[in-house]
Amino acid sequence: MRIALGVEYDGPTFCGWQTQPNGCGGQDALETALAGVASQDINTICAGRTDAGVHALCQVVHFDCEASRPYSAWTGGVNSALKSGISVLWAREVSGEFHARYSATARHYKYFLLNRDQRPGLFANHVGWFDARLDADAMHEAGLVLKGEHDFSAFRASQCQAKNPVRTIHELKVSRYGDMICFEVTANAFLQHMVRNIVGSLVHVGCGRQRTSWIGEVLESGDRRQAAPTFSATGLYLSSVDYENHWQLPHAATNSLPDAVLSLIS
Repeated sequence: MRIALGVEYDGPTFCGWQTQPNGCGGQDALETALAGVASQDINTICAGRTDAGVHALCQVVHFDCEASRPYSAWTGGVNSALKSGISVLWAREVSGEFHARYSATARHYKYFLLNRDQRPGLFANHVGWFDARLDADAMHEAGLVLKGEHDFSAFRASQCQAKNPVRTIHELKVSRYGDMICFEVTANAFLQHMVRNIVGSLVHVGCGRQRTSWIGEVLESGDRRQAAPTFSATGLYLSSVDYENHWQLPHAATNSLPDAVLSLIS
């Protein structure tokens, strides 16, 4: 049978999602716990491999297994074997046609940036920080040029292994909540460091270092060297993944962590 899981995790707990030889990845921790419940080796496939330091409010994974277990075993049973910093939120049996990565229709990311003179204390590993005052309206306006289908080579990591740099951004929104700025980006898929490179470039606009039209010029250049440096991973969250309704998977939007971060810091 094939099982789909929704998983949340704290980015700094792991060296990224993808399995590593020394077992430091979030995937390593989850597969070890799953193997204990299933009494067999488990290999998982995820919706999107997050980098070191990036959080997930609902990463979606699937795995194939010969063992029949109740959903409670794939949630509570697995969680009891996991270390802190990662938790399975839900489990569903799906057909063999489901694929966590290829069945996904969109991914949603949020970046929380604390914009005040003093660095964060309470949420030091869970928000980004910029001390100079930022113009959220200017950043939102500048980011609109990125919506639609484009070659995002200028906003991909130099080591990105994706064969095709073309992606489609469905939504890009920048909002201020007191001292907190929230960047929300939805796309069919993302290149490595794409969101963090976009955020870093928009911050250049927000602080007045670049004009709003500069983002479009960087996009058209296709040159990573023209964009701003990659922004910190600490404020980035994979907030949810979209699938067609017929898969009947829970939606991650019910997770309230972003609202809690906003209410406590703003």
